Amino acid sequence: MTWDTVTLDCPDPLALAEFYRAATGAALHPASNADYAALDRAGAVALGFQRVAGHRPPTWPEAAVPQQLHLCFTAEGDLDEAEARLLALGAGRPEHQPRPGRWRVLTDPAGHPFCVRGA
Repeated sequence: MTWDTVTLDCPDPLALAEFYRAATGAALHPASNADYAALDRAGAVALGFQRVAGHRPPTWPEAAVPQQLHLCFTAEGDLDEAEARLLALGAGRPEHQPRPGRWRVLTDPAGHPFCVRGA
């Protein structure tokens, strides 16, 4: 068995795929559509996005709606610059930052938390 894809629930798969495409440079899978979209990067785990009616974004760090999972990324350069670029792409920045000098916790446009650490 080989692990090949992580899929996130969301209200708009193509919009969320575009956010992560712009953030990572990965290519949109050609079969992506309004119900399921995916990003491919040669030699890496694919990232998928599936439409879920009534999607409720996680409320991290509170647990009213658990995060269920989070993704971690390494910035290709300065952490402050990476954060600014992701915020400009539509990421959010929760007030609670456990170790802001080492990594930043952001949220994607559908509310999923993800971490970015400096290179």
